[in-house]
Amino acid sequence: MKRIPKPVFFIVALLILLFACSAFFGVKYYEGDVQQTAIKGLSDIRWGIDIRGGVEATFKPDEMISGSDGDTATSDSENADGENTEITNEQIDSAKSIIETRMVSQGITDYELYSDYGSKRIIVRFPWKEDETDFDPVNAVDELAATAHLSFRNPSGEEVMDGSAVKSAAARVNQENGEYLVLLELNNEGKEIFSNVTEEYLNQAISIYMDDTLLSAPTVQAHITDGSAQITGNFTAEEATKLANQINGGALPFTLTVSSYSGISPTLGQNSLTAMGYAGIIAFILIALFMIIRYRVPGFVAVIALIGQVALSIAAVTRYFGVFNSFTMTLPGIAGLILSIGMGVDANIITAERIKEEFRSGKTLDSAIEKGTKNSLSAIVDGNMTVVIVSIILLLVFGPSNILSFIFGESTTGTIYAFGYTLLMGTISNFIMGVWLSRVMLKSIVGIKCMRKKWLFGGAGE
Repeated sequence: MKRIPKPVFFIVALLILLFACSAFFGVKYYEGDVQQTAIKGLSDIRWGIDIRGGVEATFKPDEMISGSDGDTATSDSENADGENTEITNEQIDSAKSIIETRMVSQGITDYELYSDYGSKRIIVRFPWKEDETDFDPVNAVDELAATAHLSFRNPSGEEVMDGSAVKSAAARVNQENGEYLVLLELNNEGKEIFSNVTEEYLNQAISIYMDDTLLSAPTVQAHITDGSAQITGNFTAEEATKLANQINGGALPFTLTVSSYSGISPTLGQNSLTAMGYAGIIAFILIALFMIIRYRVPGFVAVIALIGQVALSIAAVTRYFGVFNSFTMTLPGIAGLILSIGMGVDANIITAERIKEEFRSGKTLDSAIEKGTKNSLSAIVDGNMTVVIVSIILLLVFGPSNILSFIFGESTTGTIYAFGYTLLMGTISNFIMGVWLSRVMLKSIVGIKCMRKKWLFGGAGE
């Protein structure tokens, strides 16, 4: 066996424990009397509706809406030209897309969002913010109801055109190659602006933003003077429709108002969450004692790896890493986390048992560790990969994209998505901590002279 230097065990173990402390407790500091959060911990998690409750709000278009030529008219009434100005189902979908974009950008994954075309309403349910103390539903819905700002920005991030220049956007199919695209139509004022923009930034990217959320970044491939453009990018039908709705949402001829709102009581409650926390700590201690007593050094290494796995899973929820958005933790999400921890324990038990089998076949200490870790890898990878596949399917079906909503509906989006997300993050964490770093620590600690005894690694007493 190729040994890993002895100090590596202490370095890796220390880094895991330091990372775990920062992931569990966060990192906070004070600027004067104001506490600032550098790294979010467990106390900063946004808990789901089932655990902490939330808000139910109904959005309706404002009574006064703008006509296509800048006139104003009352919904379902006649405008200045005598034409009936009604809010269409497509506009309702665009407004719904604005709300969904804003919730996703804020890390709200436990939400329910419905369109009621008959009464021109949008109904949304979402959890309280993690730092909410007043539980005022009016403040909670203000940001979602604000008028969306659509902007087109150059490579330097400067706004070169806004949503007022857009007449419409629609998903279409390219008749030549069958690919989906978004057809963008500009109004009379927008044609001239867009012509100048496409001429100046030819072969450069023009980014499309909803508020501060990037929707798309197409590259200008031609100087467009007729006010009609195509946005391509290997879209699926749903992706093209969603982008079109988002663009239309930034150019809606009306604003959203909150017609009703109320608080939602949690089905579980904070006390139950606290009880679950204590139960989890006790269960982890019992598992740690079992692993150490039965498997000795491999069990001790496994406990350190499990701490790292839990910390890494929590970090993926709290936006410890910038590449991950913050996440709403629901009861099914907790279940996914617990299941992934169980898989982490199982992975370490498989490895420890394989090492013991190698001892029984007469292998030396180094050979037993080398063969045991190698022979256990395929079984661990096979078991974990099936879980990864299932988790990804759950995310695709029940996540914000909800690619099969016409079959499963939208009411289960938040809860099942939470289960798939934590299960996936926990399984990936198991690969990093329980499969890779635990083996690094094991092959390092065996080099320490006082540790070179078979019985410490599960072999017979000497």
